[in-house]
Amino acid sequence: MALFALLIAILVERLRLLPSSWQFDALLSRYYKTLTEDKQPSLATMTLAAVIPAAIVYLLTWLLSGMLWGALSVALWVIIAVLCFSHNPQRQAFKRYIQAACRGDSQACFNYANELDPSQNLATVSEKQLGTQVGQSVAWINYRYYGAIALYLIILGPVGAVLYCTVRFYSEQSRNAEIELPLVDNLLFVLDWLPSRVFSFGYVLSGHFSKAISTWLTQVLDPKRSARDIITQVALAAETLPESSSAPVCLQSTIALLQLSKRNFILLITVLSLMTIFGVVN
Repeated sequence: MALFALLIAILVERLRLLPSSWQFDALLSRYYKTLTEDKQPSLATMTLAAVIPAAIVYLLTWLLSGMLWGALSVALWVIIAVLCFSHNPQRQAFKRYIQAACRGDSQACFNYANELDPSQNLATVSEKQLGTQVGQSVAWINYRYYGAIALYLIILGPVGAVLYCTVRFYSEQSRNAEIELPLVDNLLFVLDWLPSRVFSFGYVLSGHFSKAISTWLTQVLDPKRSARDIITQVALAAETLPESSSAPVCLQSTIALLQLSKRNFILLITVLSLMTIFGVVN
């Protein structure tokens, strides 16, 4: 079911068939507004807020198990995968960045780069460095919004995917609103710890192995290394970046790292297909 649900989710996401209002973050934002409306959430409240969506999915999985010869379980897997994989805001920001770079609008490029990855401070980044910086952001987003979800869907099913997306959503809201939500960042660090190391090894296999493996080993052997550092540093080591062009903002580095991210995700799907064929995963 994991392979089938994942392929359907990728198709729906690529064709942008799911309206923005029905995507996972949009649905969860309605609950988030009530959660933070009156006061700062307590640790107990935040724990329940992070766990309840996954608990509901677990209950649905249990209730639907075996009904209609498993058809309802398959439908639940597909629905959860589609909800978790659709990310129109990130796609729109990247599209606008490319369009701004093509018309030579440097200021718009910086604005859309900030919109694409608000966690990064681009104040000290030059126009020549922006393409590489955005390429690293693309590798990170490819993991955070697709790779990690796919890994949790494969290993823990819809429950794992929903738990990861819920914690990621609260972490992003906390950063954007500049408020501290208890538990969230620590829990996300734990949830990212193993998947980031597994997914970054895909960059090693998808790019220049001899150059990337040493960086990968250095990164993963540090237990406190953040997931973003692991993903971006290994991706940068795995791909030979082309020479900068004369354009105000060079897209070649961004495109090179985007292609690396695509190869890595294709590798993940290929491995999942083989594991499904040999009965390793359901």
